[in-house]
Amino acid sequence: MTAKTILTAIVMAAAPVVSAWTPAGDKIRTEWAEKINPESVWQEYPRPIMERSEWKNLNGLWDYAIVDATAKTPAAFDGEILVPFAVESSLSGVGKTVGADKALWYRRSFTVPSQWKGRDVMLNFGAVDWKADVWVNGTKVGSHTGGFTPFGINITQALAKGDNELVIRVWDPTDRGPQPRGKQVERPEGIWYTPVTGIWQTVWLEPVAPLHIASLRTLPDIDNNTVTVAVNPSSDACGLMAEVAVTDGGKVIASGKSINGEPVTVDMPADVTLWSPDSPKLYDMTVTLYGADGKVLDKVKSYTAMRKFGTRRDARGIVRMQLNNKDLFQFGPLDQGWWPDGLYTAPCYEAMVYDVDKTKDWGFNMIRKHIKVEPALWYTYCDRNGIIVWQDMPSGDTNPEWQNHRYFDGIEKQRSPESEATYRKEWKEIIDCLYNYPCIGTWVPFNEAWGQFKTPEITAWTKQYDPSRLVNPASGGNFYTCGDILDLHNYPGPAMYLYDAERANALGEYGGIGLVIEDHIWAPDRNWGYISFKTPGEVTDEYVRYAEELRRLADVGFTAAVYTQTTDVEVEVNGLMTYDRKVIKIDEDRVRKANKALTSSLAPKPQLASK
Repeated sequence: MTAKTILTAIVMAAAPVVSAWTPAGDKIRTEWAEKINPESVWQEYPRPIMERSEWKNLNGLWDYAIVDATAKTPAAFDGEILVPFAVESSLSGVGKTVGADKALWYRRSFTVPSQWKGRDVMLNFGAVDWKADVWVNGTKVGSHTGGFTPFGINITQALAKGDNELVIRVWDPTDRGPQPRGKQVERPEGIWYTPVTGIWQTVWLEPVAPLHIASLRTLPDIDNNTVTVAVNPSSDACGLMAEVAVTDGGKVIASGKSINGEPVTVDMPADVTLWSPDSPKLYDMTVTLYGADGKVLDKVKSYTAMRKFGTRRDARGIVRMQLNNKDLFQFGPLDQGWWPDGLYTAPCYEAMVYDVDKTKDWGFNMIRKHIKVEPALWYTYCDRNGIIVWQDMPSGDTNPEWQNHRYFDGIEKQRSPESEATYRKEWKEIIDCLYNYPCIGTWVPFNEAWGQFKTPEITAWTKQYDPSRLVNPASGGNFYTCGDILDLHNYPGPAMYLYDAERANALGEYGGIGLVIEDHIWAPDRNWGYISFKTPGEVTDEYVRYAEELRRLADVGFTAAVYTQTTDVEVEVNGLMTYDRKVIKIDEDRVRKANKALTSSLAPKPQLASK
């Protein structure tokens, strides 16, 4: 071997391996998609509501294979997939449909940092759609069903020194199964979109003590000026002490302790600042778990806000939504959270928060998160920036008559026992994982009678499980005299065709003003809106006309409204922005002025007796 050959071999060995990853397909993409580095995708700490100082991100390129659903572990893998993007998405680098008859397999290796020695290791998933089975070094370590909620698995006993192999099998029946799926269907068309299968949020490792904090449940109470924190350990709490310290600007302003699993109640200072869209004040918290010997077992960082959602009858007898015991007209866009390149997953953090920033800039004070659950970072951003969130339960079920609109006769859909059990399990998990975020003001169990069943019972359970928030039983769906809100849908313009004197009245969807922007549409051969125009000026004129009508209706009864929608989504072209977020389709100044008129100048008359 010559010296030149040896030198060439050395250079080649030292050169970094260049991935063959590239976005799949020829659909439109956002500008952020062009900047993705597969070696450093979604690097932000994924759980700011309960943060530990050490963690390891497992996002990046993994091996993948698509095989028959009945097949065992693949003998060979098909190529590389970029996690955390669903396999059907462009940014996964794959862009293939899996379907109910196939399963998606993942594989990668990882090492555990040496400084974690002596501690347990948790493998955490932000979300995997829908059924995940997980192996580490050939040992089955856990499984999970539910496409919208995080889960963690203690993998300590399965770990080996050096490299460890992680294998995951995912099965997702999409609209051939009864599980909550939102707008995913096997054959996308109209208001129904591309399936999302597999990992679509961050995967990560963290070291913990064998006995550690498993979860928190934080409840602010502005009427009694307290914050109550239930600190839930990973096993029996007997003999353990929990301590909560609330800080402002790094200074401890309040604290409290409890033992034996009792909730910690913290008395807040008299001059506490209340959270609102105009003043989104957050207070940091440090939560510490002590053993019976007084030694620290675990410590996490969190935060809270002092705020209260409720309703009250005003001087004219109209039930109004309130924030912090004051009337507030809640107004925001229908936000579906879809991306042309990442589907459920934004290309990056900056892309994800761009939509929230534009919503705030346009003068809205609320977002209806439509039949999807976002990553934890999204809710924290809404907390920090003062956006109220209405959180939908993603709809689902398989019956072709699942859109069962029967408004007045009280006859509801009959779900199978499996379907009902799946709904109840996943709705509880969604509430559990989002409970601590101050921005969430309303739970929405059903949308437009899509799979709607046992409405009074589901509504009562939701209110009992979380009495601190409003419950909107069925946005635009079959109406029952339960919950806190009667929610109408009407397209394109606002209308009040029903009224409930005992509950808050909301216009949960209206608008849908369509505008096609050439070179910024998902499918050039097909697109639609509820009503169509040819220029941004015409769209803005119509938007403002609707806003003025909505002001009149708000004066006589509506206390909240939701405009459809933030962005175009696939073949829908009724967004305030194009699907790729490259074109704003309205006159922003005029829209902002109209929105501010609704959220600030339309203050209801002074309040009288409580509802």
